[in-house]
Amino acid sequence: MTADLPADLGDDDDLDLAGVRRPRTGKLSGKTGLLPRQEIRKLVRRKVLRASQDFAEGQFQPASLDLRLGAKAYRVRASFLPGRASTVEDKLSELQNDVIDLERGAVLEKGCVYVVELLEHLALPESISAVANPKSSTGRLDVFTRLIADNSEVFDHVAGGYQGRLYAEISPRSFSIKARTGSRLNQLRFRRRNSQHGALAEFRLSDRDLRELHDRVTLVEGEFQARHGLLLHIELGGFGRERLVGYRAQRHTDIIDLDEVGAYRLGDYWEGITARSDKRLILDPNEFYILASKERLQIPPQYAAEMVPIDPSMGEFRVHYAGFFDPGFGCTPGGQPGSRGVLEVRSHEVPFILEDGQTVCRLAYEPMAEEPDGLYGQIGTSNYQGQDLKLSKHFR
Repeated sequence: MTADLPADLGDDDDLDLAGVRRPRTGKLSGKTGLLPRQEIRKLVRRKVLRASQDFAEGQFQPASLDLRLGAKAYRVRASFLPGRASTVEDKLSELQNDVIDLERGAVLEKGCVYVVELLEHLALPESISAVANPKSSTGRLDVFTRLIADNSEVFDHVAGGYQGRLYAEISPRSFSIKARTGSRLNQLRFRRRNSQHGALAEFRLSDRDLRELHDRVTLVEGEFQARHGLLLHIELGGFGRERLVGYRAQRHTDIIDLDEVGAYRLGDYWEGITARSDKRLILDPNEFYILASKERLQIPPQYAAEMVPIDPSMGEFRVHYAGFFDPGFGCTPGGQPGSRGVLEVRSHEVPFILEDGQTVCRLAYEPMAEEPDGLYGQIGTSNYQGQDLKLSKHFR
């Protein structure tokens, strides 16, 4: 089904003027927008998307592909970007400190930085670019991960026309983790452009378009507020009888195996935080919190969304690591928003006070090229549909 990167591209490929084989893109044409999973499968069939092991059905999310770790992790002294003149392999030869075999599983220590070549490779046509983000479960474990491509000057973005390998930078922050070949920490979305779209084209819905969409399909319960995206606010009044508002990661814990679902006791890794009478929460510097939005929300089937900072100049805290919201997230039979946004929050240099109802992030909506053939909540990997305040799938 798949082949290593150097393999012959097959009979469906063309030769460019330099004699290099490139995939023909005729069958990849279509509407602009984010590609749904049936289109991502087409990328596999056309050998635009490849892997050194067969793809698993569970990798295909409604609007993204789960990426898998390869066989080796390289421990490095510091994060890096290769730059236009170098490959990741070039930089690793200069920076690597240790090589770790992931075939049978290995521990990645918190506070360290690792680079892992992924099983997936790309041979993109000019009309399709890609963007990566941590998976929800990765963000909720406070595992910082970013995608690196050869000859790149930015993280998490792959330009149209890219042909080459992909790598994940991984830095566990709160817990040491056990990972292995095939473990999935980040995911990749693909965007189709047309000839009129420049490199800086804006695909997100404007606030006016968001309002019109909200008038047709209720995007969020309560008052609709938008400022370069749908605004979300923090819930600090508490959930349930215990009036729990969130969780704070403990400092000294055992490792967490990324592939073990429901295997760990919450109390061994997290401290519950209950609501105060003033409905405030003081974020301690360099502590990691799981909190939730005040609003329930939904992502209609024809759209996807990404959580983005409310204002990067605020600087005092970071509100998310995993920001993709799939088509169908939060959708209910009655048409009302059904899921809260879970927020991964870390304060920086100084303590910072959050107040109940404070605006903390925004959701940027973007149209799909077409509706996915399986929505979030309808496929077997939808772990967070209908969520309120919820930790990662690893905890029971």
